[in-house]
Amino acid sequence: MEQTLFFEIEHEFVQNSERVKSVDLHPTEPWILVGLYSGTISIWNYQTKTEEKSLKISEVPVRSAKFITREKWVVAATDDKIIHVYNYEKKEKIIEFEGHKDYIRSLAVHPSLPYVISASDDQVIKLWDWSNGWASHRTFEGHSHYVMQVAINPKDLDTFVSASLDGTLKIWSLDSSDPIFTLDGHLKGVNSVDYFITSDKTYLLSGSDDYTTKVWDYDSRSSVQTLEGHGNNVTSVFAHPHLPIIITASEDFTVKLWDAVTFRLQKTLNYGLERVWSIGYKEGSSLLAFGCDNGFIILKLNIQATK
Repeated sequence: MEQTLFFEIEHEFVQNSERVKSVDLHPTEPWILVGLYSGTISIWNYQTKTEEKSLKISEVPVRSAKFITREKWVVAATDDKIIHVYNYEKKEKIIEFEGHKDYIRSLAVHPSLPYVISASDDQVIKLWDWSNGWASHRTFEGHSHYVMQVAINPKDLDTFVSASLDGTLKIWSLDSSDPIFTLDGHLKGVNSVDYFITSDKTYLLSGSDDYTTKVWDYDSRSSVQTLEGHGNNVTSVFAHPHLPIIITASEDFTVKLWDAVTFRLQKTLNYGLERVWSIGYKEGSSLLAFGCDNGFIILKLNIQATK
């Protein structure tokens, strides 16, 4: 018998603002870090619903901003090709440096090693080592168009995946500048990627300008499912690590929730904030965040599966 998912959504916080390109939820504090198209990074307390810290770091857009919690830092990338690092308690600049030759689209913080991975429109991915003065530890080349996002494999922290407007995903080892393998199946460029881990298998999710999300079997290196339903580019994808759900966001102004077992569409959300650019998640919780053209949303998602 097929399972049915029952959703309970608690509206935690909806905040109007300038365009939000990036959201990240702090693992212990009630904070959301937002990266704004205006060149500002801001930390909001979603319990008190107030802005606690704000830093104007550039005159051009911030496309990715992440907490580095163990150092009490935020790292952010801006369209002037600069990577910025700040102490979020003291609001002090740690360092800033030119990371790429074109816009930086994505940053990923390694969960245990002192590394940040960056992806850029210059078609290159770089690994930065903050324990060695933010030296460029390795460069990864192979994409033939903008690299839109990178994500680290939670089951194998020595590997990561990249998504590119060349229409492919590439899987890499931290130890090699050449890709391990490539996945190709979308009709247009790929904007977003995430690992989708079940009890016994590893999958990948990819969101594309062809309006679809694909599910890839990591071992067989093949597409096993295509999620169709968005009416515009899929900008962000997320596989919830604890709930049986896949979440996709799009320029069609909606967020869609899919059953991670049957891959059927379960719910469509539209908060009236226009295009949705990014998805954030608070570790070990049911809190989710979405960054949009006209602000951000934080909600609590409770799901029950019944047969």
